[in-house]
Amino acid sequence: MQILAIETSCDETAIAVVECDGGAEGSSFAVRAHVVATQIETHRPFGGVVPSLAKREHLKNLPRVFDSIVSELKAKSYTLKPDRIAVTVGPGLEPALWTGINFANDLARKLGVPLVGANHLEGHMYSNWLGGAKIAFPAVMLLVSGGHTALVRMDGIGTWEKLGETQDDAAGEAFDKVAKMLGLPYPGGPEVEKAARAGNPDAIAFPRPMLHSGNFDFSFSGLKTAVLYHLKANQANEADAANICASFQKAAVDVLAAKALRAADECGAASLLLCGGVAGNGALRAELAKRAEEEGIAFHAPAMEYNTDNAVMIAAAAYLGTAHQADAALPNLNI
Repeated sequence: MQILAIETSCDETAIAVVECDGGAEGSSFAVRAHVVATQIETHRPFGGVVPSLAKREHLKNLPRVFDSIVSELKAKSYTLKPDRIAVTVGPGLEPALWTGINFANDLARKLGVPLVGANHLEGHMYSNWLGGAKIAFPAVMLLVSGGHTALVRMDGIGTWEKLGETQDDAAGEAFDKVAKMLGLPYPGGPEVEKAARAGNPDAIAFPRPMLHSGNFDFSFSGLKTAVLYHLKANQANEADAANICASFQKAAVDVLAAKALRAADECGAASLLLCGGVAGNGALRAELAKRAEEEGIAFHAPAMEYNTDNAVMIAAAAYLGTAHQADAALPNLNI
């Protein structure tokens, strides 16, 4: 099955053409073309994503990205003839989402193929299958991004339940806000990680919110506020900033890893999965991989290019979202 997928949930304009084969757990994905247009420079002066500007940039970028996809396919002598078009329908910024939905709808009508909606978070979840990994169930997945932080139990493709989620800020949001406090450029998560490499993770005893709460929920608002209070009480120079980043990152990773491993233990998980934009954080990946190995659990995380928002994962969600059962789990969009 050839799927043309479109992703515009936030500030990345992405289109991909993916060949999907096999059924559910045995699926394989061949990426024929994959283009992402970023809006970082547009939003950087504001320290975060401005929805109206995101919509404007998507409207400009979608035709350009599609033309790039067509050119890439022609260069490979590959024929664009999708069996379906998949588009992200949520969650995300509504103005941004509708640019993708409308573009996909027009394209589906022109090409005469079905249009299906895909869930952005399921896209992140199914990104773990893009590299051909054979994942054993039950599995526990930690989904960490700028807008979401959740623990999920999976008993098979399409069979999952949420165990817990953040009660306030998402982990990625906390990273971005700490970066902003320190005057680091947007997007802040990678900048905090970069600065942390030069710092001492034990320099500052930041709190580990909800570490011993007894459930699988998270809270990062208090950790972010602790950084703010520390900055108000101390004049931070470059060395102090590195220690702040390292100590903040360690506190966040400690909570994420501890809860993920406890969930894996209580669920009798055979696999521990990581996904979402924050899955690109090297400290988090290393800590989860180390602790999973200690517990004898297989650890999986997507390739770096599939951690941030992209359309390949949307193709995977559209395919696996229907492959696990005969009747389509994803709705046809009649717009």
